[in-house]
Amino acid sequence: MTTLNEIAWVTDSTSGLTEEFIKNNHIYVVPLSIIFGEESYLEGVDITAEDFYPKLAASKVLPKTSQPAIGEFVELYQKLKEQYKHAIAIHASSALTGTFQSSVAASSMVDFKVDVIDSKIGSYPLGRMVEKGVELQKEGKSYAEIVSYLKTLPDKANLYMAPGSLEQLHKGGRLSTTQVIIGSLIKLKLIVRFDDGKVVLFDKIRTEKKVKERLFQIFEESSVNVKEASVIHGNVKELAEDWCAELQQRFPEVSFTTTTFSPVAGTHTGQGTIGLAWINE
Repeated sequence: MTTLNEIAWVTDSTSGLTEEFIKNNHIYVVPLSIIFGEESYLEGVDITAEDFYPKLAASKVLPKTSQPAIGEFVELYQKLKEQYKHAIAIHASSALTGTFQSSVAASSMVDFKVDVIDSKIGSYPLGRMVEKGVELQKEGKSYAEIVSYLKTLPDKANLYMAPGSLEQLHKGGRLSTTQVIIGSLIKLKLIVRFDDGKVVLFDKIRTEKKVKERLFQIFEESSVNVKEASVIHGNVKELAEDWCAELQQRFPEVSFTTTTFSPVAGTHTGQGTIGLAWINE
């Protein structure tokens, strides 16, 4: 009889996990799609963030995004059932994509134990949830203990950002028409955040310089026992690295990295987006 592996980890392509980490830790990534007119690309498979942002800048049409088909999850869970005892799936916010719902529905169609968790967020915090789960598994925690801990993380996850494009956020249904008109008229920079899975307006800022000051202030006031955090960005790597160095000086107890916003996220927030993300302990 074949000995089954303990846990398969399932997430989607918005998590931004590295190829190496995916390969070494029984992680299965289901890609979302980006659609430019008639052309469709699987995120992380057919198009990388490096390819995406120049294409976005050059495109006359705003790309659309699409969640994976339920059949992709059914196929994956049938395959995993033969190799693993159970799976833990963590997905981008169910308020912004139907990926979580498809994963839940597929898991109920296949006789296989899958705990599907709504991260209520995306990008860096979603990837960190998967990494934290893998860390607990390596520490020898039980399946039930790992699931129980991971379910506490969505309400502790934070992502604040200044979108590069208000228009794209609006077209994607993330901001109201009024918010966009006001923001554009007086050249406001808006800071948005994730709140219970939805993107909501948090603050209005007058200048670029003040955006940085405000985001650093939010981190100082809102982070609790944080060991790792990330500057997330939409193809403004040098700016993100400058912020990272400055944050490292101001908060030496925290390890800061930079994370490029995935193509699916970048479709909605635009090139030039910058923000801060972390999970409170």
